[in-house]
Amino acid sequence: MITRQLSISTPIFILIYGVQEVVVNQFRLPAGGFSVFLIFALVWAILSTPDVAAVSGFVSGLLMDLSPSASGPIGQWTLILLASSYAIAYFGSGNENVKGNPVGVTFFISTTVFFTEILFVITGALLGVQTGSFGQVLLTIFGITLWTLVITPICLPVFSLMHDIALDTRSKI
Repeated sequence: MITRQLSISTPIFILIYGVQEVVVNQFRLPAGGFSVFLIFALVWAILSTPDVAAVSGFVSGLLMDLSPSASGPIGQWTLILLASSYAIAYFGSGNENVKGNPVGVTFFISTTVFFTEILFVITGALLGVQTGSFGQVLLTIFGITLWTLVITPICLPVFSLMHDIALDTRSKI
């Protein structure tokens, strides 16, 4: 069972990562833009159990660390996405009102992206990464959060379908 799930999930993660690196990173949007791969990783996590979310967060973070556009040291995104994915799955697992409601999922993902970006800035400061002025960082974080709020409802049905295809354990006839 797990082999089937991994063999379907891995190409999906690599495909979304490729879309992020090849297409989305080329957009120059005001106030920071968005990350489709981050949205995908968090949607995958909220739809999964906490243990699956932790593994997918680790893999997503590792891929984000390997990105040429990553500004932090290796392992920073891995740590942050591991914690964020587990937390969003843990808080969302007992609340069926969030999972069944696209508006709730959208706001939950946007809030998690906001806290993930703040955590990235804080851990970056602890690791000695140069960031910029406080106002510039604040504008970027709010911009990323707003763009996530706009993009998530568009991507949510596709990412949810991908999750169902990869991790559905019911037999198909």
